[in-house]
Amino acid sequence: MPLSFVSIRSIAARLFLTAAAMSSVVLIVASILLTAYYRSEAEEVFERRLDVYLRAIVADVSESGQEGRTGPGQLGDPQFELPGSGWYWQITRLDDKSHDIKASRSLFANTLPKLSELGVAAEVGGFRRGYGPGPDGRRLRIVERVIDVGDLGIYLVQVAGSGEEMEEQIARFRFALIVAFAALAIALAIGAAFQVRFGLRPLRQLQRELASIRGGERERIIDAYPSEVAPLAEELNLLISANRDILERARTQVGNLAHALKTPLSVIVNEADAAPGQLAGKVQEQAQIMRDQISFYLDRARAAARGGALGAATQIAPSIEALLRAFSKIYGDKGVIFSGGADPRLRFLGERQDLEEMIGNLLDNAGKWAKSRVTIDVCVEGASRPTLRVTIDDDGPGLASHLRAAATQRGRRLDETKPGSGLGLSIVVDLAAAYGGSLQLNDSPNGGLHAELRLPGF
Repeated sequence: MPLSFVSIRSIAARLFLTAAAMSSVVLIVASILLTAYYRSEAEEVFERRLDVYLRAIVADVSESGQEGRTGPGQLGDPQFELPGSGWYWQITRLDDKSHDIKASRSLFANTLPKLSELGVAAEVGGFRRGYGPGPDGRRLRIVERVIDVGDLGIYLVQVAGSGEEMEEQIARFRFALIVAFAALAIALAIGAAFQVRFGLRPLRQLQRELASIRGGERERIIDAYPSEVAPLAEELNLLISANRDILERARTQVGNLAHALKTPLSVIVNEADAAPGQLAGKVQEQAQIMRDQISFYLDRARAAARGGALGAATQIAPSIEALLRAFSKIYGDKGVIFSGGADPRLRFLGERQDLEEMIGNLLDNAGKWAKSRVTIDVCVEGASRPTLRVTIDDDGPGLASHLRAAATQRGRRLDETKPGSGLGLSIVVDLAAAYGGSLQLNDSPNGGLHAELRLPGF
């Protein structure tokens, strides 16, 4: 499956891969162009070398007419002395039926093919250039020219050279170029990685500041940022301020609603107390239900508002220690021992009063049913988005699986002999849900009920 930049969610990876791809394309194109240029220059030098040898032999034959004097010593290249070296010269007399041939020692007993017989057309000045087979089957570059020295005869002068030496030079140049460009590519990749890391540093700093705000360590973004990131930081500050204003207004309205409803209820209850009777008793009963409902839904609304607040973080250990001390005193006469605790570094991403209300209700429920022991333990799961797992176990009679769902319903009491309104576990469920958490009830290893509360951590 081809790599798609759309599927890459990391900006750093996109920038690095883009820089690497562009650098690779530039280096590949540059290597191709440089190799082609070097080949062109090498071929031109090779051609000029052949031309020099040819002109030297032509000049010698033209001046003396004695082809035997055109030996390799006059050409100054020892390769013409070595048999099969790939460098050859040959002088053939054309106006004599014997077609006398004078050749370099490197040709040994062989001869060079004539380009005219191979169909190569003559250039200006009578030159011919082309490729032909050599003595050992190698492909040779051949240049030749016909010269007329008058009464001394007409001669075909040829010089041939193998391109293997040139190809070896080009291969060495290509290898050196690949090594150099590979080292350059590594250096560019390191530079691109450093550039991406340095360039994205403001975003990492912004992330740390937002985490500090979410954890309650700061109230707004205060660090200075580059011009490209500064507008984003300012918009985030405005968003945080707007969020706090909305939550504050919501809390105020919830408080006003509570006062507005409680006053008429108090009047109704007072009037019922002043006129005792069956109707008054019914009014008082329903008024009490209404008070419980109002308190329940107002608490739920407050929790929902607090759950969306930024910058609220609570240390768990102090709250648990205070709750354990309180319930140890409350259920001390019953002989129930409360034990456990939490790591001092763990924090709940929410309000302290909500945390204490949730854990307090669970401890209270466990204390009511426990025979002798209630334990609490807190651990954290996950790294990027940590989740607190609060577990409370008791050694009471437990709760049947088909009754656990009913136990968390609002106002549902499974045993009327125990004190309470039946709202405790349902309040825990609603508060946990307001923070994106959950409550589960299972069998405890101690024989009673195992309550597992999951909440957002920090």
